[in-house]
Amino acid sequence: MAPEPPAINPESKHWASYPRFLLRAVSAATDGSFLFYAWMTALTAVFLVGVNAWAHQVTGGMVNTNMSDHVSWGLYIANFTFMVGVAAGGVMMVIPAYLYKDKRMQDVVIIGELLAIAAVAACMLFVMADLGRPDRFWHMLPGIGRFNFPMSMLTWDVLVLNGYLLINLHVVGYLLYTRFLGKEPNPRWYKPFVMLSIVWAISIHTVTAFLYCGLGGRPFWNSALLAPRFLASAFVSGPAFIILTMLVLQRFAGMPKPDKPIGTLVKIVRVTILVNLLMVVSELFTEFYAGGAHTASARYLFLGHGEANALVPWIWTAVVLNIVAAITFLKPGLTERKGLLVLACVFAFTGAWIEKGMGLIIPGFIPSTLHEYVEYLPSHLEWRVSAGVIAFGLLVYSAALKVAIPIFRGTMRDRPPTEPDKATTVN
Repeated sequence: MAPEPPAINPESKHWASYPRFLLRAVSAATDGSFLFYAWMTALTAVFLVGVNAWAHQVTGGMVNTNMSDHVSWGLYIANFTFMVGVAAGGVMMVIPAYLYKDKRMQDVVIIGELLAIAAVAACMLFVMADLGRPDRFWHMLPGIGRFNFPMSMLTWDVLVLNGYLLINLHVVGYLLYTRFLGKEPNPRWYKPFVMLSIVWAISIHTVTAFLYCGLGGRPFWNSALLAPRFLASAFVSGPAFIILTMLVLQRFAGMPKPDKPIGTLVKIVRVTILVNLLMVVSELFTEFYAGGAHTASARYLFLGHGEANALVPWIWTAVVLNIVAAITFLKPGLTERKGLLVLACVFAFTGAWIEKGMGLIIPGFIPSTLHEYVEYLPSHLEWRVSAGVIAFGLLVYSAALKVAIPIFRGTMRDRPPTEPDKATTVN
């Protein structure tokens, strides 16, 4: 009797398709219409401008920026803080999709996960730019440098950011690969990580807030409301950007009409933007009504101090944008009025960026601990570096979406090498 052939492990068969998955993912990410090539070329050009500016900063030193001993955190850390919120805001797609088992959201939750990956990648580049000398990065590596765990809040920030990145990479990679194979994903391989990402998303922005409010010498940040404010604004900017993404994909990538997922996100923003405004008003009442020396930073931010008023236009612009966005989001039937919805999302996103950047990080240093008013506005070099980092994040996000959309639409599936491949790209 002939011996029975050895049993084939189905898992090994699945992994045998992984090289084809990678090759087709690269092909999908680099192929498209003229409009797609124009978009990616423009982002690449901006990224290279940022790289050139960063090279000048590395060779010439941080003296090329407008930061100083008085204001040691500038545009880079401001953008880092905001992008952490954008990354955390991606979880708002996960909560209704899996925690409340909303089937309508599960097909588009991948957009939020990809946004989180791109935002965390941009966060790390902003930190690298703020280091001044990238060769000093080894000081934060455990076992090589001095990680100062668990006493340093910065080490906690490093851990939660990298952990959040790995969690999202696993969830996105597993879901895309199983869809590529044409198989149903095994819940035990991704649902626990999805639930973990909800807690982790809250933790990354909470720890970032603790970095600031734990500094006793900076009274502007010493508020128990700082972490809740961070989370509220994150759950405004993240969903607002996801709404804009879905509208763009519907217009240019042939994505099915996402009215119900957009409606869910609009409801989320309606609540969170009002909560954020309430917290800001509560902070202002405490600062201005009680008075005292500790209100100097808030007074400088909103009213200026003599001729020192560089940040006043910034913060009042943010206030106006947030109020207009809140009123617009409360309008009934907003999801049917796409132009108004886009305007509301842009206003909410921009208002949150100013409030958490120029309106929060910078005034924490002004006045200084010696009560000196040394103002700060970003230099042209800082703007170019920041634009390059944001362009890199958008490059990662665009390429990832270019791979994910055809897989979830079913036009990009695993086929044996002998079968002819069909067009799997999205314009």
